[in-house]
Amino acid sequence: MHVAPVLRSEALKVLTLRSLCGTLPAVFAVTTAFSALAGVSETSDPEFDPLFMALSGVMPGQIAAVAFGAMVVSSEYQGNGIRLSLAAVPRRGRWFAAKLVVVAVPALAVGLLTAFAALVAARVGLGPAADGLTPGEQARGVVGCGVYLMLMALLAAGLTTLFRSGVAALSTLIPFLLVVSFVVGDAAGGATDFLPDKAGQVVLYETHDGTLGPWAGLAVTALWTAAALLAGAWRLRGRDA
Repeated sequence: MHVAPVLRSEALKVLTLRSLCGTLPAVFAVTTAFSALAGVSETSDPEFDPLFMALSGVMPGQIAAVAFGAMVVSSEYQGNGIRLSLAAVPRRGRWFAAKLVVVAVPALAVGLLTAFAALVAARVGLGPAADGLTPGEQARGVVGCGVYLMLMALLAAGLTTLFRSGVAALSTLIPFLLVVSFVVGDAAGGATDFLPDKAGQVVLYETHDGTLGPWAGLAVTALWTAAALLAGAWRLRGRDA
């Protein structure tokens, strides 16, 4: 089977599953709402960063992005649907690539729209406190936020393929994002700058004093994602459906 029919088939799977269609709107709703709330918060803190404050809704919003990436893949392992998919597309690499495209493209599109809406919503509340942000910094924050959400969705997709279970992938990622990165990470020192979420979120700051810059941080997140995808591809290639 050629690439185009495989992509069309995988896209239809996403569009026809209500649970999947609900996760990306949740990314938009949660991120925008939390950013809007952050926009009316106290701005007198000397460490106040207006760009990060405006895009801080991505912290809870990324959970929905992770859920989307995991659910797109995990739906194949329910009722042995993977057997039918691989029977229709025997070239597993082509099938997996198509699956990743239908994760990446909508996640990136929704991520960019979400970041723009969150920035606009938060700036209303921040008022003069955000006047120092340059157009370049705002554009970098919006683009970086969209790419970050896409990478996190792909990271979840790779782990789900590796574990052959969305529950296992989410049980690994969500506690990591909510507990390890925030609680243990803050106590562990500079090494945590290279965690997948910490590194990628550097792009959301106007200024940052850590080891990594904005795009270098996203590159680190991309390496984590690539490792998860390669591990998932290896598991898919080496195991019967």
